[in-house]
Amino acid sequence: MDLNKLFTNKNPIIGVVHLLPLLTSARWGGDLKKVIDRAEQEATALAAGGVDGIIVENFFDAPFAKDQVDPAVVSAMTLIVDRIMNLVVLPVGINVLRNDAQSSMAIASVVNAQFIRVNVLTGIMATDQGLIEGQAHQLLRYRRELGSDVAIFADVLVKHARPLGTPNLTVAVQDTIERALADAVILSGCSTGTPPSLEDLELASTVVGDTPVFIGSGANWDNIGELIPSANGVIVSSSLKRKGIITEPIDPIRVSQFVEAVRNPIIPVPNILS
Repeated sequence: MDLNKLFTNKNPIIGVVHLLPLLTSARWGGDLKKVIDRAEQEATALAAGGVDGIIVENFFDAPFAKDQVDPAVVSAMTLIVDRIMNLVVLPVGINVLRNDAQSSMAIASVVNAQFIRVNVLTGIMATDQGLIEGQAHQLLRYRRELGSDVAIFADVLVKHARPLGTPNLTVAVQDTIERALADAVILSGCSTGTPPSLEDLELASTVVGDTPVFIGSGANWDNIGELIPSANGVIVSSSLKRKGIITEPIDPIRVSQFVEAVRNPIIPVPNILS
């Protein structure tokens, strides 16, 4: 995959819009307009801060469905992503949690979004939703049936999960690229807000060939200068929130300072964040 065809800058920064609870979720508040307004504000803040792309997730729908989400979630996310794409001139991606890759592909294809994130594309992972099996064959076939060119960004040994059997990062990366045909791979730490190790990033970079590697969690202005040389891009969320609190809205100042830390890693970023 050629990132230059999708993103303007080298080492693209993808900011995350965490949607407030959607219809049928445990914490659904009954007001879709509130969800839309918050999503539009966060997308605007990310774009204003200088990110290269945005990914939209139903993050606050936890506890998540293991595989297929309710049709109301798909409908709401289609509406919201379409609104965001009319607000910002950036590549937009979709992640329907926990692992509804087919719905992500459907939404992206309908609204002409550019990429999706799939937490488990191949293999079997033990998660808090139970055992999740990757369905690369079904997803790739579905993309072909839709006549879509939406890129698939796939997690390798995804956070909040552990693989069945002995984990081997090299084999997992190779399988995700060569057998599951991912367009890009994502490495994360063990949980939200935890970065992948530098060793794992360096190991992955030696076996991916031309496939891009993204940092998928835990990046902040303190560690990004060390991590980004071993990756091709970063997906970032928690550190861009007000005071770094995951439930808070995106803070445009934190966004611009993170972007500066990626673009100019040798220049210290003033610590005015609290």
